[in-house]
Amino acid sequence: MSELAYESPLAGAAAADGLAVSLREIPDRGMIDLRGLTSDDAFKAAAKGVLGVGLPTAPRTSVSWGDIKVLWLSVDQWLILCPRTKVHALIADLRGALSGIHSLAVDVSDMRAVIRMEGDGAREILMKGTSLDLLSGDYTAGTCRRMRFAEIAALLHVVEDDIFDVYVFRSYAHYTWDFLLATAREPAAIRLFGKQSVSL
Repeated sequence: MSELAYESPLAGAAAADGLAVSLREIPDRGMIDLRGLTSDDAFKAAAKGVLGVGLPTAPRTSVSWGDIKVLWLSVDQWLILCPRTKVHALIADLRGALSGIHSLAVDVSDMRAVIRMEGDGAREILMKGTSLDLLSGDYTAGTCRRMRFAEIAALLHVVEDDIFDVYVFRSYAHYTWDFLLATAREPAAIRLFGKQSVSL
């Protein structure tokens, strides 16, 4: 009997020449949806014991430990990121530690596509598809938040100052990719006041 073969949402897609930033898919990212109550100390302790780091409780924040990252999604929901090869073992450990505790841990690795944009001007390009002011001081490294992007639901994670991961549902992967290819073209590059250098 043949084994099921995983194919990333953007298999075969390639960034065009002449882009103002680097654009690529991250196809091997594992994702776990974790739910629980922050008022439950047993839940938080069990999760920390498995993940090696405490769950972030402040809105729009994230934490990391080794190759595991935890993104805050809501008051009772987190997205755990890890290599795809570690998902099954990590879920088994979480479910074991959380046994008897009101919680939920589900593999959602196939739910979303992850597109990484990297380079100077990435913030301006992203702002073509969202109303968020990414030039404000609210979007430093580690920040994550849900947003409307190009009229669809998306999740933004600021990895570093000029490195951004955009998570979209799998069915919108090609739409988002094509939107970014169009808006990231070098001729379409813009430099807003917040990023302009001053020469005297």
